[in-house]
Amino acid sequence: MKKKICVITGTRAEYGLFYPLLKNIQTNKKFELQIAVTGMHLSPEFGLTYKDIEKDGFIINEKVEILLSSDTEVGITKSIGLGTIGFADAFYRLKPDLIILLGDRFEAFSAAVSAFITKIPIAHLHGGELTEGLIDEGIRHSITKMSYLHFTSTEEYRKRVIQLGESPDRVFNVGAIGIDNIKDMNLLSKNGLEKELNFKFDEKTILVTFHPVTLEKNTADAQFKELLKALDYFKKLKIIFTKPNADTSGRIIIKLIDEYVKNNVKKSISFVSMGQLKYLSTVKYVDAVLGNSSSGIIEVPTFGKPTVNIGDRQKGRIKAKSIIDCRPEKSDIIKALEKAFSSQFEEFCKTVKNPYGSGNTTGKILKIIENRIEGISNTKKAFYDIN
Repeated sequence: MKKKICVITGTRAEYGLFYPLLKNIQTNKKFELQIAVTGMHLSPEFGLTYKDIEKDGFIINEKVEILLSSDTEVGITKSIGLGTIGFADAFYRLKPDLIILLGDRFEAFSAAVSAFITKIPIAHLHGGELTEGLIDEGIRHSITKMSYLHFTSTEEYRKRVIQLGESPDRVFNVGAIGIDNIKDMNLLSKNGLEKELNFKFDEKTILVTFHPVTLEKNTADAQFKELLKALDYFKKLKIIFTKPNADTSGRIIIKLIDEYVKNNVKKSISFVSMGQLKYLSTVKYVDAVLGNSSSGIIEVPTFGKPTVNIGDRQKGRIKAKSIIDCRPEKSDIIKALEKAFSSQFEEFCKTVKNPYGSGNTTGKILKIIENRIEGISNTKKAFYDIN
């Protein structure tokens, strides 16, 4: 009998990372793929991206509504509660043998709580990482403690999961799954991408992805305005914005992006959801990536491109030498961009090794699950003490 593996996704970016794993589970004769979508996938405001999943040939087994029309702390907290209730019902109907979660989103936390209470084993990707500026860090470590199998993106993160009390024989360093798409996907040509985006690249073009720093109080407005002032310093710069997730204060940034693009139609464009193909193709052809997204840290170095990482959102993550850290202040952002645009640094970035691996993460994960899934019906686990 096939083992039922349920993959949970709540955002377009997360789905993009999961894509190669979903494809491989779908074609694996030992597994039955189940997909439960939630969060931003079900929101008209964020593009109803569950439709993209269906267009890719996947069947969605459950839609768990949790996203309230609010980006406040109270709203996010209520969403977590709704998610816990919704996933309890979904798992009762689906009866999966294993659920797979990625990262540190509050939607994943809701799913983890429901699965943990109902004794469904959890496989967790990207545990052990640090993001000191976000609520995500506490959520990520909490999911780790509720999970049975752990697939980390570096050896240092593997050691941290073990430090959290997880037995080494259940913790595997497999690299970052996002790199699989970079290696395996047929990216668009530059002309093809420009037609898809309806936007012409120039001598200097950048991709901007900036999210609120959720453990800071009311800093999104001021920080993003500093970013926009820095962009205006570069008169001939073309700018592609991707809008933030449904986090606390996310709508503040969305409003500022909309206003900026409206006033700078010839030099800028924005997207609620680019999809993995257009997003990765864009990274391939831009001159730098600017913002505070994990993608700038984990995936962009594989392209040999510079990332300007603003503020504390990604503080604590392992970073390639192509990452330029700066404060969320106009002068510091300008200085960092000038370094990123220098021909010397551009050439240096092409030689940088990505600490998050070189691909085939999906193959490693599936091989481990195949070997372990028969023996994890019992979710009991002892705390592993480090001597």
